[in-house]
Amino acid sequence: MTFGFVGSGAQPVNCKLNGAPCGDSAPVPVPTTVPASPTAPATPAVPATSAPATSGPVTTSAPATIPPREALLPVTVTNKTGRGDAVHLYVLGVNLDTGKLGYVDRAGRFTAWSGGGAVPLAAPDVSIPGPATGASTTIRVPRNLSGRLYFSFGRKLDFRLTRDGLVQPAPWAAGDPNHDILFDWSEFTVNSSGLWLNSSQVDMFAVPHTVSVTGGSGTTSSTGTPVANGRQRVIDAIKASPDFARSVVTRSDGTVLRVLAPGKAADAGLMSPTYLDPYIATAWNAYTGRTLTVTPFTDRPTVRYLGRTSGNVMSFTDPAGRVVASFTRPSTADVWGCDGALGAPNDQVVGPIARTLCAALQRSTLGRIDTQPAGRAADFYQGNPANLYAKAVHAAMLDGKAYAFAFDDVLNQESLVHDGDPRTAAITFTPF
Repeated sequence: MTFGFVGSGAQPVNCKLNGAPCGDSAPVPVPTTVPASPTAPATPAVPATSAPATSGPVTTSAPATIPPREALLPVTVTNKTGRGDAVHLYVLGVNLDTGKLGYVDRAGRFTAWSGGGAVPLAAPDVSIPGPATGASTTIRVPRNLSGRLYFSFGRKLDFRLTRDGLVQPAPWAAGDPNHDILFDWSEFTVNSSGLWLNSSQVDMFAVPHTVSVTGGSGTTSSTGTPVANGRQRVIDAIKASPDFARSVVTRSDGTVLRVLAPGKAADAGLMSPTYLDPYIATAWNAYTGRTLTVTPFTDRPTVRYLGRTSGNVMSFTDPAGRVVASFTRPSTADVWGCDGALGAPNDQVVGPIARTLCAALQRSTLGRIDTQPAGRAADFYQGNPANLYAKAVHAAMLDGKAYAFAFDDVLNQESLVHDGDPRTAAITFTPF
């Protein structure tokens, strides 16, 4: 789901929740973030693409007692890190009933942001004391909210208010006051259609954590749990690559704070901005002599589009032979962000094709597999250059699931749990 810049006014301009107007529709969260730009929650969402390439979230048997349904959703945060740092929690989001953007306290009270100036001013401290290692903290979340649950270790996060809303942490940006803080977040939407909760590595990988939900049936679904020493495995894999090594950010005391996703690392001057260009050119040019078939919808397998490249432009036709979408060959930055030349509008043709192309380029399957989306986990991130960051993050997860780029939900690779009747939810920080 998108949650980048939190405004303080009434209904945000063009407010969308996972691609649909803010309201009670059932979204399919896809995390992308633009913390420095004043955008309301918005994500290009389309029906699910293709079949899962790996198994779904870990599911446990029903507990002896099914939790009652409460007016506010209990979310329990558990700290198993083994670290001695104080933990600070923040629940920020958009009220889906009013369109107001603000924060939630531990008891579940929502308060809209107010104030701010032309020059960003310090926001009020809205942190909730989090759990010490070995302990848990339960907070309550209104059932009409879409946003993020931030957690920081050792120091509180620095948020700023402008006239348009809240500037959120962007530690990859020069001068961001949160650069030296260990922190991360989960993203969520809870409304009348249920709860969607995911971990996100779209911008960075910092604090590994499990997300889970227990529903009215008593079944608990969870995902995002790393393998043993999973965080260190990601760090070691990235450090071992000359192309990616500088995206590991270490504090002066030796603490590894985060591994930046390649788009953020490139923006910060920590890796080549043209890293993927040779692969993109090869994959794009492959379709000057053969056809790419895109079948974006699981529930409509007969919907397919045929793509061919002419010069730098790949054009797609429908079964009647009409050109329905054209894409200029994207840059490395376009692929990392799944935007620019690969921008995916919230429609039923161009957006689904764009999502499919970006996922295939991220996973290095475009040019190798001529029907998309396609492939299994073993097929992804092959060759050189490839998205080593996404490969390492997925490999470090117990179920192989992660949100390593914006459209990692294509082929159901994302670390997301959902329940239509959520009774409780949980976020568990795993050892590191």
